[in-house]
Amino acid sequence: MKVLGIIPARYASSRFPGKPLIDLAGKSMIQRVYEGAKKCEVINDLVVATDDERIYQHVSDFGGSVLMTSEHHLNGTERCGEVIQHYKDADVVINIQGDEPLVQAEQLSQLIELFNDAKVNIGTLAKAMHEDFENQNRVKLVMNDQQDALYFSRSVIPFSKTKTNYWKHIGLYAWRKNTLEELLKLKPSSLEIAESLEQLRWLQAGYRIKVAITDIETPNIDTKEDVELVLKELNK
Repeated sequence: MKVLGIIPARYASSRFPGKPLIDLAGKSMIQRVYEGAKKCEVINDLVVATDDERIYQHVSDFGGSVLMTSEHHLNGTERCGEVIQHYKDADVVINIQGDEPLVQAEQLSQLIELFNDAKVNIGTLAKAMHEDFENQNRVKLVMNDQQDALYFSRSVIPFSKTKTNYWKHIGLYAWRKNTLEELLKLKPSSLEIAESLEQLRWLQAGYRIKVAITDIETPNIDTKEDVELVLKELNK
């Protein structure tokens, strides 16, 4: 099984323009993501996918692999779809978030291990959730007994009058390459539009999403305020 890791990285951002190039204790965010993912020994090829010359040049300068992609992609999945045209021999593709500078190789390995089961075509991660239930930026999910995702929501699911298990979605995805090619042909679905969650397009179309349970959650950087949280972790 040959695994391709892709790190989508855009310069433009309404909340935090240029964040892939911010300095985090002597290294850029994109370099920290790249070096963290590079430690995952089951990833055969790793590439940054960007639409910006500054990011392209920076990744080249620190010795990383990088591809220039279209500026018209609406999300990271579409950008991954362009990249796989350059890696015809990939079997599994993993989308590594470019705004998680503390990404752990163990997370990525755990996700990729799901594909040792030939029936798995899409995989993601979840972590037990104990607080912050009402935060709409914390995506929740419910699973069946086989750990296939049943639904993802920004609302609290399931509704319960008594204490129950809640799961937080960790936004890493992996697909078999041929499955990713199929997903890219799907149109936005009603559930996706309602929740603003792309993975609901796949579920609504009838695809199964296998979930691995992890204990690892690393902070992502969405705003300038998030930088301080990451710097505290780096300085521990």
